Amino acid sequence: MVTKGGAVHLPGETAPDHTAPPPSLASSSLSPDQPGDRPTPLEEHLRRWAGQVADPELPFLTLTDLGVLTDVTIDPAGAVTVSLTPTYTGCPAVEAMADDIRRTLRAHGVQDARVTTVLSPPWTTDRITEEGRRKLAEAGIAPPRPTGRTSHCPAGATPSGTSTSPGPVPVDLAVRCPQCGSTRTTLLSRFSSTACKALRRCEECREPFDHFKEL
Repeated sequence: MVTKGGAVHLPGETAPDHTAPPPSLASSSLSPDQPGDRPTPLEEHLRRWAGQVADPELPFLTLTDLGVLTDVTIDPAGAVTVSLTPTYTGCPAVEAMADDIRRTLRAHGVQDARVTTVLSPPWTTDRITEEGRRKLAEAGIAPPRPTGRTSHCPAGATPSGTSTSPGPVPVDLAVRCPQCGSTRTTLLSRFSSTACKALRRCEECREPFDHFKEL
C-alpha cells in the first residue's frame, strides 16, 4: 500500500497526482460496469485488513467474526472511512477497536483512516458468523441462539441468522454445553465476566461455562 497526498492505492499502481483523485479510485468509482454500492478492489483489501483486528474483550474473535465491521469506503479524494456497529450503545470496547483498526491500516500505509460508529440498524447476535460461533464453542463459550432478527449483513460477513423479520428472542431453544454437548444446562447468573455473557452450569458434566447472550 502506497500513500501520496492523502490518497491510497495498491502497490504497483502509479502514484496519484496531488491535484487529482488516484486513478484506481477514479476508475472504480466512475466505471459503468461497477455500481457505486459494490466495493472496489482497494476497499476489499482494506476491509480484509480491518476485519482481521481482534475484539478487545474476546481476542480469539476478529471484528469480522463478531459482525461489528459494517463497511469500509474510500471517497474520490482517497479518504478512508471505516464503519463499526457496536454490540450495544456505549460499548467501552469501541474506542479500542477504533485505535486497533487505525493502527492496522497505518501499517498498510493508510495514515488517516476515519472510524465512525453506526447505531442503526442495531447489532444483533445473528451477525456473528458461523466461524465466530465455532471459535466461541472452542473457547468454552456457548454461542448465542438464533434470534431471527438479522437486519443487516456487514460487508464481507455471512451471518448465522436466516430471517430478516423482527421478533422476540426464542426461549424454547436449549443452551448446549460447550464441554460435553448436553442440553441440560442451568442459568446461574445473568452476568458473567462481561455484560454480553451469562454464567451457566451443565447438569451432565457439572462444569460451569459462559453463554454469549442473545440480543
